[in-house]
Order: sequence, then structure tokens, then C-alpha cells
Amino acid sequence: MSHLLAAIDIGSNAARLLISRASWNNEHVDLQKQNLVRVPLRLGKDVYHSGKISAERSEMFLDTMQAYKHLLNIYKPENFAVCATAAMREAKNGIALLQQVRQYTGMEVKLIDGLEEARLIRNTGKIQPREGYDFTMFLDVGGGSTEISVLTGAGLVAEESFPLGTLREISGLEYEQSKHRMAAWLKQFQDFYGKIHLIGSGGNINKLVKLYGDIKNRLISFNELCTALQQLENMDVSERMSRFNLREDRADVIVPAARIFKEIMQQVQADFTEAPKIGVADGLITDLFLSVEKKS
Repeated sequence: MSHLLAAIDIGSNAARLLISRASWNNEHVDLQKQNLVRVPLRLGKDVYHSGKISAERSEMFLDTMQAYKHLLNIYKPENFAVCATAAMREAKNGIALLQQVRQYTGMEVKLIDGLEEARLIRNTGKIQPREGYDFTMFLDVGGGSTEISVLTGAGLVAEESFPLGTLREISGLEYEQSKHRMAAWLKQFQDFYGKIHLIGSGGNINKLVKLYGDIKNRLISFNELCTALQQLENMDVSERMSRFNLREDRADVIVPAARIFKEIMQQVQADFTEAPKIGVADGLITDLFLSVEKKS
């Protein structure tokens, strides 16, 4: 039996409403997308510059949430979940804004930490371990944070969240210390470098696969990623928009995202990154489905 479910993910770069029909596919949850609406609110652009979300962007955010509520009223999913991540966590006025959302729409927004983001990303169940690899590493690079989960066939081995994100970088924030901390954390797997199956999530890695990688198999090799980064770094934002038909809110963040992926791939000696189009919203819907099935 399938269930129509929905999720809203309020990220640092964009807010996304995903509506999917969820059902069992053997032992795994299968999500069939019915609609996806993405609004590039760029909350992190304010937060990583001034520490709070501006009045103008706050109004855009509240309008977006009201629009999403109208869409939920039209689609009538059995249940829905709403979460907010790095930018809202760090905004001085984040809690007040979420209270306004509840007041205007009746929707409760859960403020989640980086480890919960990591759990939701790997919770989609779409990825099976690859033969010949000792670990599966989930890597989600967002506007405000980077989440990494490492698993074996027996389950979760380690997870961590780092304040490394694309909007942080283009906002001019220094985070060399965070990069060093991430590199040190990854060293615990150094005996298995070269034997780690890397799974990437986020709009930037999906776009890099589309532009430079193997779109059929959803893969981008390390060499292809290096080529992409070299070419994209030599263009300004307007040139990237023109040549690759990118939106401005993608053209500016795709380079810092590629740098983070490159650094991690280089350290763990990964030959490729697989990008199966998974995200926090997929994980939220998977949670909802499992909860509904448990009750039935």
C-alpha cells in the first residue's frame, strides 16, 4: 500500500517542498516524486554576513511557507513534516521566525542539528553497499554545513557535522580550522582509503554530475571533478550562468561545493562520487512512511 506524504526542508540556500508517494519495494522504501518546489531564499546569505535574517528575507520566507501550506491543502498528503537546518539554527531571530510560521500557517517547524541532517540523508535507503568496498560514506554539502556518515553492512560506524558550506565561503567567512578538523576526523579511516564508496548529496554535486560526469550512472570521477573545478574557477558567475544555463544561485555556490568534494575525495582516495539525488526531504518522508506503516 502506498501513502502520499510531504516534507519541507528549510536550508541555508533554499527551501524545498517535496511531495512523494511512498511504498515498500522489497525491504526498501520507494519514493515516487509527485512534485518538488524549490525557492532560493538564501537565508544563509544574511546569517553568515550579519548573524540574523533580514526583514526583507524574513518576509520572503514567511510568504514561501504560506504558499507551501496552500499546496499542502491542495495535495492533501496523509502527513507532512517540516525542518530547518544550519542557517535557521544560527540566526539570532530564527526561533522568532519559526514562531511566526506556526502563527500564520499552523505548521510546526523542527529545528534539527547536523547529526540529524546526516541521519536523514542516509535514511532514504536507496543506496546498497558496493562489492569490494569496506565502507559507504554519505557526504552532504549544503550552504551552511557539511555532514558525513560512514557505514558498513553492520550499520553506522561514525557521523559528524562540520560548519563548512558554500554560502559560508562566498560570504567570506574563514573556516580553515573547520577544514583541518574535518581532515583529522577522516584520518580515522585511513587504513581503508581507496576502499570507501562515496555517496554525495545536494544540488551542486547533482549539477556537477550532469555537466561533467556519467549522468546515466549518476557518477563523477575524481579526474572529472578536477576538470570541472579548473574550468569553473576560471569563469565568473555570469559566464557560468551563460555557458551552462545555470541559475545565479547555483552558479555562485557550485565552485565552493566542488572544492569540498575534491578535498574529501582526495583525502579518502575515492575514484568517484555517486550522486543518487537524495536529500533531507527524502529522509523526512521515509520517516513518515515508516511511522505510518508501524501504526497500520
